[in-house]
Amino acid sequence: MTDQPDYKSTVFLPVTDFPMKAGLAQKEPAILARWEEMDLYGKLRERRKGRTRFILHDGPPYANGDIHMGHAMNKVLKDIIVRSQSLLGKDAPYVPGWDCHGLPIEWKIEEEYRKKKQNKDEVAPQEFRAQCRAYADKWVGVQKEQFKRLGVMGDWDDPYLTMKFDAEATIVGELLKFAESGQLYRGAKPVMWSPVEKTALAEAEVEYEDIVSTQIDVAFEIVEAPNAPGLQDLIDAGDDVCAVIWTTTPWTIPVNQALAYGDEIDYFALRGHPSGKVILIAQAGDLSDQVFMRLVGDNLPAGMNVVWTGKGSQLAGATARHPMHALGGFFAKPRPFLAGDFVTTDAGTGLVHMAPDHGEDDFALCKAHGLGPVFAVENDGKYREDWLWLGGQGSVINPKFVGKDGPICTDLREAGGLLAASDDFRHSYPHSWRSKAKIIFRCTPQWFIPMDRPISDGVIPRCAEEEAILARQGNGATLRGTALDAIENTRWVPERSINRIRSMVEGRPDWVISRQRAWGVPIALYVHRKTGEYLVDKAVNARIIEAFKGAGADAWFGADHQALLGPDYDLNDYEVVNDILDVWFDSGSTHSFVVEGRYGNDVRADLYLEGSDQHRGWFQSSLLESSGTRGRAPYDAVLTHGFALDGQGRKMSKSLGNVVDPLKVIAESGSDILRVWVASTDYFDDVRIGKEVLAGSSDAYRKLRNSFRYLLGALSDFSEEEKLPVADMPELERYMLHLLAKLDADLKGVVDKAAGSENWLEFSRYTRALMDFANSDLSAFFFDIRKDCLYCDAKSDPKRRAYRTVLDTLFHALVRYAAPIIPFTAEEVWQSRYPNAEESVHFLEWPDVDGAWRDETLDAKWTELRNQRDQVNEAIEPLRREKIVRSSLEADVTMGELVATGDVDFAEIAIVARIEMGKGDGIMVKPSEWHKCGRCWRLLPEVKEDGTLCDRCDEVLTA
Repeated sequence: MTDQPDYKSTVFLPVTDFPMKAGLAQKEPAILARWEEMDLYGKLRERRKGRTRFILHDGPPYANGDIHMGHAMNKVLKDIIVRSQSLLGKDAPYVPGWDCHGLPIEWKIEEEYRKKKQNKDEVAPQEFRAQCRAYADKWVGVQKEQFKRLGVMGDWDDPYLTMKFDAEATIVGELLKFAESGQLYRGAKPVMWSPVEKTALAEAEVEYEDIVSTQIDVAFEIVEAPNAPGLQDLIDAGDDVCAVIWTTTPWTIPVNQALAYGDEIDYFALRGHPSGKVILIAQAGDLSDQVFMRLVGDNLPAGMNVVWTGKGSQLAGATARHPMHALGGFFAKPRPFLAGDFVTTDAGTGLVHMAPDHGEDDFALCKAHGLGPVFAVENDGKYREDWLWLGGQGSVINPKFVGKDGPICTDLREAGGLLAASDDFRHSYPHSWRSKAKIIFRCTPQWFIPMDRPISDGVIPRCAEEEAILARQGNGATLRGTALDAIENTRWVPERSINRIRSMVEGRPDWVISRQRAWGVPIALYVHRKTGEYLVDKAVNARIIEAFKGAGADAWFGADHQALLGPDYDLNDYEVVNDILDVWFDSGSTHSFVVEGRYGNDVRADLYLEGSDQHRGWFQSSLLESSGTRGRAPYDAVLTHGFALDGQGRKMSKSLGNVVDPLKVIAESGSDILRVWVASTDYFDDVRIGKEVLAGSSDAYRKLRNSFRYLLGALSDFSEEEKLPVADMPELERYMLHLLAKLDADLKGVVDKAAGSENWLEFSRYTRALMDFANSDLSAFFFDIRKDCLYCDAKSDPKRRAYRTVLDTLFHALVRYAAPIIPFTAEEVWQSRYPNAEESVHFLEWPDVDGAWRDETLDAKWTELRNQRDQVNEAIEPLRREKIVRSSLEADVTMGELVATGDVDFAEIAIVARIEMGKGDGIMVKPSEWHKCGRCWRLLPEVKEDGTLCDRCDEVLTA
């Protein structure tokens, strides 16, 4: 063979400076700086002004510490949605916000005090509040930069903060709306209380952990049982007949006031206990066996005899003595037996001791019988100093104090009332999510918003939409009923999440809105000292709101209250309330000063988006606040996502050493990699992240980046004049436009609510479809087949022009589709082709993809062709492994009949030398005998010697 010329310089290879290596960690900060310099967010607002608005209202994180993976996942998902709505051409503002009040921030300041051995109670309230404000302000600044680094686009120059004076004024204004409509009351009832933090807690501030507690069985001597004659006979005969109760909270025994039974439960009394007592418990199979095991270490022993049986209803009118009755006073009072429908035989003894200070059922039952709380346990968990038993001692959450050898059990044992005690009962128990300390139910005077009190009509002006919603309510004009109707009128994503929020609202108690803390918005009310009624006066309320606008919440604590009351009221007649609001009321009111405050009173958010824990938190507090003041939900739709777990599916924990830090991921790999992970996950459930997961995200990103790199290179000198009409394109190009139109519809179904798709906001589907299209349909199929056309056909060749026309269409579509997911890379791609310091890919709108490109007949044909192509490649692979052929271009293929190919050259589609059809059923492959063209490397019959030119290449070079 003679030496042949090198034709490399005659091949039209892709040309681009777009690098294969991303270098995101180094490149993204510069892109971010450019966006800030050009005011990308502000310019986008100008360009979308007057368009249909889409408002995703940001749920405020606490201004407390560096962001974690949950923050990153949440903010990235929000940003993807906001950017995608902007891509649809909507005006999609994003106002980030922070929750600045409350226990998390107070706790951090108190931690600093404890390090310095300072007592918070000795610090002036104004100074403490100023330190809380400074702390929150510091972390707002830190978190703001971290969120921006994630590529989250928003109004970072004017975020909303619940501690801004205008915000605090609006929050107190929302509270006063509840007051004016009669939806507030002050009452004493058991609420969740943290003895460590010395405040009431909301359900959303509580988490449950498994613990081991002390369980005790205590004997209450029955004094009389007038409706149970046989039992009374035993008492009259001198028997020590005792009702046995079981509890895992021994510290409530010093506050016991009654015993509860079930009317229809069978009870029996047994003689023969080692203590000599006749014990009364439920006669209920397994339950009775469990009692005997605790009391005597065995099932019903032979020495114990049943001496009375009867229904619980026979215990009506019975009374017992407290085991510590010898102390006199409170403990000497008879303990009545009360019928309780909550008493079961699932656990315990079938009899329940009642402490109305420390249980909801206890409180309600005792209240119905004239037994009120005694407030024996103080805010720090100790019994008050004047309490006859254990006064000044505690804390009641101290395991040693309540343990089997602690003072409670010791005293009960010495009094003859303790029948059994062990420190081995394992169960789930509520803890403060901030301090991680156990909480208690404690009866204290608190402010509540009632769930079932009728809402006054005509007090709060409502818009026409609100009136229409109220008119079609079916649950009655109570807060619970209004909220339940609002739930039904809201779209929940995923759909199943409606069950969670509905059940929580159906079963929730009245909303306790007061906290005994210092850093927050005060419950700005005046309570009449004689009547106990709070003052409702619109003029006074208006003065309060104006004072808050000028000085924030501090205006209340240092106020001239007589001036706020005005000339019609005497301050001496009123108590000034200094409790602060539940922070969930703060954040639940944000729709009023963010959405309505910025966009108008008749505007509500299109979407709220937070983690699944917010069904009992922000979703619910916002729902209740808006339902109580506006008669509707503050949102049209709610999206719930799961939690970020480690690679093994475990909750992240510093103690486990499995925390994946988003800031570290960004520093090493870049934000776009993290964003690909977020967008790819099935975030409606809990999701995993670790090295292997991130490696998968990096690989997916790399493939998509390489597709963009190919497009940029292949279109390097493309011009409008080169474009070819679709009708003049080969079948393959028209098939690819069909696939693009199909993809476009699928992606739009995820983004555009108006499309009516059940996949709305399911961006894992969006991302998977985009990635699969780029990888399977483009890189592994279309690009692979047409690279010969791109490299070797004449520039004027219609097929090459058609190919590049489709590539241009693909480029404009894909860069837009990708922009919400990988905004930094999309910007880099766009600027590589269209460099302009004043423009951005994020100004673009949804691509113009013609639905008429859809062709199902073409789709069916090419689906079969692609299946056949895959089979041919599979048949070639063994020869390639054995190096019989080096590439598919060197293979001759014999196969059975194929679908009607028309003018499609299947050898070109399969990228082989030759295809012979209609010969047998299988696929046979052998090396081609033809020679290879020195320019295009195809093996063709007209090439007489390896390295010489085929007819096509000869014609191109001659021209």
